[in-house]
Formats: sequence, C-alpha cells, structure tokens
Amino acid sequence: MGGHPGERGRHGLLQQARRRAAGSRDLAAGRGGVDEARRLVSAPPKTVLEVSPEEEAAIRLAVATADVGTLGLGRAIARPTDAADLARFLADPRVSDAIYDLPRPIDETNVRRWIVEGETQWRAGRRLLIVSREATGEIAGYSDITVWPERSAAELAGAISPSRQNEGQGGAGALHTFGWIFETLGVRLMCLTAATDNVRSARLIEAAGFVPMGTRDATRADGTVRRSLYWEMTRDQWAEKWG
Repeated sequence: MGGHPGERGRHGLLQQARRRAAGSRDLAAGRGGVDEARRLVSAPPKTVLEVSPEEEAAIRLAVATADVGTLGLGRAIARPTDAADLARFLADPRVSDAIYDLPRPIDETNVRRWIVEGETQWRAGRRLLIVSREATGEIAGYSDITVWPERSAAELAGAISPSRQNEGQGGAGALHTFGWIFETLGVRLMCLTAATDNVRSARLIEAAGFVPMGTRDATRADGTVRRSLYWEMTRDQWAEKWG
C-alpha cells in the first residue's frame, strides 16, 4: 500500500472523505451515487445508528488509510495482479460454495473486475478487499470488509484455505479481524451472515458474542437469492466481552 500520508496528506484525505460523506447522504436521498449503489451487493445492517458527518468522514478516512498489514503477515489490499491466483483459490467449492457475494461465474475476468471495483470502493472509504498469502506466495485466504460509513457499520466476509480450516486457524483469525475492524476503522456496529446450513460459521460467530437476529435474504452478484442467518454486535458489546 506504500507509505502513510503526512499531515498535509491526511488533511486532504479528510476533506475528500467529508465530500464523499455528503455524496452518500445524497445517495440516501435518491439524488446521486447510482453507480456506487449498483456495485454494493451486501445489504447494510438492520439496526440504524445516528451518525454525524464528522464520524462518517473519520470512518472513510480510516478505511482509505488503513494498514492491513497489521491484520497479520502476508496481508495486502487485493490488486488486479492477484486476479489469476485468487480465481484459482476461489474456484475450489470448499472455499466458495457458502459465500454469496463472490463474482460468478468464478473466473479470472470476473475476479479481476471484482478487485478493480474493490479498489475504487477502498479509495472511497467503503471497502477493504484483502488477500493473504503464504510465505511461498500461494493464496491462503481473503477478507472482504464492506463498510457503511454513514451507518458506522461494517460486514466481514471471507475464507481461508481448507488446510488452514482443519488446523483450527479460522476462529482465531476471525476474532482478531473483528477486533481490528472495531478498533482500526472506528465503526460502532458489525453485521454478519452465514448460510442456514453453515454450522461451523454459526458456531464461530456466536462464540465471538454476536447476537442472532433471525434471517435475511442475501442477494448473490448474479441476482440469485440465498436465505441467510443474521447476527449483529456493537462495539460496546465487543469491548464488554473481549476487553
């Protein structure tokens, strides 16, 4: 991602974030941002928080300048050059079958387009599409953090390689990422979904302290709909459980 911006650069980014925050309020009022709305597949959380323009701008800035390397070794923002490797990783049904918001069909062209959209949303302070690589260079997993700055909320999706799942690394990695999202991005609410038959994810999510809130229909990128289990957790609830 390169170096972090200096004070002047951060001031400029904050001004941009404030302008984008105003644009997102226009979107909510139906006055603009059509292309951005069409790109967003994930639905915002059921709970609606009151968010000031200052908080919204701060979240956008935090997303746009986040150092994803602090999530762990081998993490980086996904780039178009990752498309071929990521497509091969996602082509494994053990990785992708349970995930609704992946580009389909899964191929290099669609994955590259997905990555480019992710870069655009990252610069707008709305998304972090992250790849994780082994020391050998092979893809070990990915994380897709969708952020709604105007709602002070985020959602996490992602997957790790089947071999890492069997080693029990998924739970520890997810907990670390949940905390990172609350602390680094500054959102006050997270929502998560999982397929109704995804018992492993449901157990992990509830063990982390997320509160079940029924179901919601999740729309895939190809327009098909999947009924999903749904959870939410506030930053205060996270702090109370995990300190």
